[in-house]
Amino acid sequence: MARALIVGCGCRGRELGGELRALGWRVRGTSREQAGLAEIEAAGLEPAQADPDRPGTILDLCGDVAVLVWLLGSASGEPEAISAIHGPRLERLLEKLVDSPVRGLAYEAAGSVGPGELAVGRRLVERAGETWHIPVATITGKRDQAGWAASSAEVVAGLLAV
Repeated sequence: MARALIVGCGCRGRELGGELRALGWRVRGTSREQAGLAEIEAAGLEPAQADPDRPGTILDLCGDVAVLVWLLGSASGEPEAISAIHGPRLERLLEKLVDSPVRGLAYEAAGSVGPGELAVGRRLVERAGETWHIPVATITGKRDQAGWAASSAEVVAGLLAV
C-alpha cells in the first residue's frame, strides 16, 4: 500500500486524502497549526506538523512516502512567503527529495495564488522531473469543479504507474 504526503492538507487536502484512501492509499497530511492537525485526524488521515517555509520539516516526513503532493495553490500569507514556497523553498525541497524514497511529486498549479508564482513552481517541478527522472504531475482543477478530488487522486495514483 503506497503512502502519500499532502503538504497543505486543509479542506482540499482532506478531500483529496479521502479519495486516495478510497483507492487504498495511506495518507499523511500536514498543517502548521494544531487545529489543522485535529481536522486532518478527524478526516481519517495521519496528521503531521510541518511548515513549507522550512523544507527540512517536510523531508523529515518522507521516509516512507511514495508520492509527495504540494497542495499549496491556494496558500495564504504574506506575498513574499507565498512566492518563497512556490520558488526557493520548493526548489530546495526538490533538490533534497532525490535522496529520499519519494518516487513521484504532484504540484497544484491552480488556486488563489498568483499565476506567476504558480508558473514558477510548475517549472521547478518539471525541471526536477527531467533532471532526476522522477515522475511529476500537475493538479490544475479547482476545488469547486465537480469531481476535482477524484480526478486529482487519479493524477497522484498515476505517478506510480509511470
